Amino acid sequence: MSSALQRQANHPPGSHADRQLPRLFDYPKYWAECLTPAPFLPMSRAEMDQLGWDSCDVIIVTGDAYVDHPSFGMAVIGRTLEAQGFRVGIISQPDWSDPQSLRVLGEPNLYFGVTAGNMDSMINRYTADRRIRHDDAYTAGDTGGKRPDYALTVYSQLCKRAYPNSVVVAGGIEASLRRLAHYDYWSDKVKRSVLMDSTADLLLFGNAERALIDLTHRLAAGEPVREIRDLRGTAFLCRTIPEGWREIDSTRIDQPGSLPRHKNPYDAPHPSDCDDAKSQHAAVDAGHSAAPPQPSQVVNLVPDTQAIETDPSSTYIRMPSFDAVTKDPALYAHADRIFHRETNPGNARPLVQNQGKNDIWINPPPLPLETAELDWVFEQPYKRVPHPSYGDAKIPAYEMIRFSVNIMRGCFGGCTFCSITEHEGRIIQSRSEQSILDEVEKIRDLTPGFTGVISDLGGPTANMYRLNCKDKRIEESCRRPSCVYPTICVNLETDHSHTTALYRKARALKGVKKVVVASGLRYDLAVRDPEYVKELVTHHVGGYLKIAPEHSEEETLAKMMKPGMGSYYEFKEMFERFSQQAGKKQYLIPYFISGHPGSGDKEMLALALWLKQNDFRVDQVQNFYPSPMASATTMYHTERNPLRPLNRNNTERVLTARSPEQRTLHKALLRYHDTDNWPLLRKALRRMGRQDLIGAEKGCLVPLESRRERELYQREQRKKQPASRLKKSRASQRGSRGRR
Repeated sequence: MSSALQRQANHPPGSHADRQLPRLFDYPKYWAECLTPAPFLPMSRAEMDQLGWDSCDVIIVTGDAYVDHPSFGMAVIGRTLEAQGFRVGIISQPDWSDPQSLRVLGEPNLYFGVTAGNMDSMINRYTADRRIRHDDAYTAGDTGGKRPDYALTVYSQLCKRAYPNSVVVAGGIEASLRRLAHYDYWSDKVKRSVLMDSTADLLLFGNAERALIDLTHRLAAGEPVREIRDLRGTAFLCRTIPEGWREIDSTRIDQPGSLPRHKNPYDAPHPSDCDDAKSQHAAVDAGHSAAPPQPSQVVNLVPDTQAIETDPSSTYIRMPSFDAVTKDPALYAHADRIFHRETNPGNARPLVQNQGKNDIWINPPPLPLETAELDWVFEQPYKRVPHPSYGDAKIPAYEMIRFSVNIMRGCFGGCTFCSITEHEGRIIQSRSEQSILDEVEKIRDLTPGFTGVISDLGGPTANMYRLNCKDKRIEESCRRPSCVYPTICVNLETDHSHTTALYRKARALKGVKKVVVASGLRYDLAVRDPEYVKELVTHHVGGYLKIAPEHSEEETLAKMMKPGMGSYYEFKEMFERFSQQAGKKQYLIPYFISGHPGSGDKEMLALALWLKQNDFRVDQVQNFYPSPMASATTMYHTERNPLRPLNRNNTERVLTARSPEQRTLHKALLRYHDTDNWPLLRKALRRMGRQDLIGAEKGCLVPLESRRERELYQREQRKKQPASRLKKSRASQRGSRGRR
């Protein structure tokens, strides 16, 4: 074993040191390298026999169909471990009622790696209205019902039932979003960390190549999993805190008596000129206000002596316990605030949360991959097609991405309804230009059915490629949840020239007829670089460009941490001008969310009127979906705003559409043009005192009822009248008939 691995294997658990790991491709290969790579990672004993394997070192259990493509998590993890010399097998969508389905490849030599798949299993299985889906884009034949609810927990328990002494490592998006106590929309309650219920030995969160490769080598070297406690991007259970660690008690949000002015523990730990960091944090905390918060508004997390003068490598933050956040919505919101300000790998401290007899210890997030490492991940020998066992069955998720190229990871937008940052982080990790162009050529040469069109060149956001902080020191000290809200940080690189050059080189490749950009566009960034917008609009729009203003009202946009409509109008003007110059008829397709926290009936009505004034008829409406760990989900659950400082005297409540009736109304307002929605909208408009919006005039939202509809409405109103008033009304009608 190399000296580097020897140092890692002997590294004491709970050590303060932030170990410098080798680059992904610098580890010495495991002995089984001579038996790899496999054409496809084996899914059966017969395939293992063909490869000459007597066993697997690692078995990945996944809720998705196995597609050997770098857009599918099981393939990325499997191929990167295979490149280290390990034999990796796949068990895809096992029968969760039968432990025997976990025995098809035998017991792994090192561990089961368990993931629910590319999506949280509950989001995959249910709509935003909690209705079960009958399809599944990640299953062959688009067939629903192939994975259980809370798949990560079910699969992990199944592994332990099949092989009680096996090591189980949980990972993927479901592990990332459920690593702490979290509100679960489907059960409408706060659930424990998935680590508690799954019985997994270790949890990995985020893009976990670095942690997983190091973990696998250490397990192969004989180090017990219970002693591996120093890996970034991991979480584990512990009964006692390791020696030498200093606690910051953040289990309360205020103290009795007057509040002295304390240092804010979420200011940068080092001097930073990141948009004048303190004023920026104050601006974010106060919405759009530039005035600093009053002392009574500051979150009283810790005394001065425990404030920011602490060493992140020897200091952890104790969050409110599971019991506390379950009983107290204010403490739940407070825990959310802590979590989202401890996500920067450069300064994040471990988080500890008590859950019954155990503490959950969350190590700081993984360090971003270097460009050469990310290139290496994407350049593994993926077959870029589904496993042959699926035959001709279509897998919709694969069909959607088979001609697309992922050029980056991460997102610094910080949208509160989105969970990308909680999983991938906000520091952009970009591939090299050559690696991307090589993949385009592989698609051209190897992918069946390629017609010359690259369907997407993007990532979580289309236009964040190689956009990073200008100063590494500032980046490592910053605690802003977003680099672009409330304003674009002056230290953020906004020059899109690298992306523009990439687009031009990709469309110039032989055999490539068109390169479409289909990933979501951050238009407030795009307008900073007109040359990029011109290239995009002239060559990379397939007639329609999807963008996501999400809402029109400032108060709601502030809860989303989305830009105001000014940048939308600026981008719209550029889009139309460059489309005209190119001689093309192209259209913007805006996306909006209904029912988002901070958007009541009045705000949704204003959005509906904006849509009508701008002649937009929205076909698809996304009703707000409270995904685990998102800040908007915290607003939905607690009706408090974790973007602002919290205290017991803070009476601000976030408007939240919780009832099915109100959520249905909000969707109907976005689809004001749908005749099926008109009766509901008329009823709501009258209730809101906005009868002026019912009629044939230009400013009206919906037309008047037909005679039949009017009679039905009057009959319904009479039914609601008290009996005494109804008798008087009938007597009056009889009297008037007698006088006639």
